[in-house]
Amino acid sequence: MKKLILFTALIFVGMALKAQEIFFPTKEGTVLVYKMFDKKDNVTNTTKYTIMHINRNGSDMDITYQVESIDPKEKLIFKEEITIHQKGDMLYCDMSNFVNKAAFQQNGEIPTEIQVTGNNMEIPSNPKPGDILPDANVEMAMKMGFINMKIAAQVTNRKVDAIEDITVKAGTFKGYKFSSDVSASAMGIKMKSNNLDWYAKGVGIVKTESYDKNGKLQSHRELIELKN
Repeated sequence: MKKLILFTALIFVGMALKAQEIFFPTKEGTVLVYKMFDKKDNVTNTTKYTIMHINRNGSDMDITYQVESIDPKEKLIFKEEITIHQKGDMLYCDMSNFVNKAAFQQNGEIPTEIQVTGNNMEIPSNPKPGDILPDANVEMAMKMGFINMKIAAQVTNRKVDAIEDITVKAGTFKGYKFSSDVSASAMGIKMKSNNLDWYAKGVGIVKTESYDKNGKLQSHRELIELKN
């Protein structure tokens, strides 16, 4: 009888651990390094994410990263902190990651007086191919002298395409493939692209590809290093 109780308890513990598995690391000190490449495969940017704090409240969790954006000459462009929220089986990601914030940086920092409006991007913990996901958008504005800076991005037609292995420099992962349409504007200049993103449990985004309206690859970003 005791063996049966122990076996049943182990089953429930395993189910609980599986249910808590999300698309991002949950250990403070974890470091993820990404490189961005243009259509000619030249490196245009390196981004380093370091988990600084994890706050848990029951089944909910806040994961705070320090983000460092570095140019091809290894010079720091800016650094800031962002937080990803888990509530139940849903993750909420800061949409400001979809815009180039370098234009706002001052002495390597993103000013706190930037006005940010929009909604967070929702990512389910257990997506299935064919799932349709909510749209997301963000607008960032700031007055710099006599100039009103404004950057915006909208992510629409979000869906889960497949579950497949994806190989990058950091390794091979079981990837959940998401697709979406991205529209962005900055200082009157508008851009549109079709994006493919591969997420892995316990890691986050592994690779992103951006295509123009003719289906030609314009840029890609991939995980090159993961330190737990």
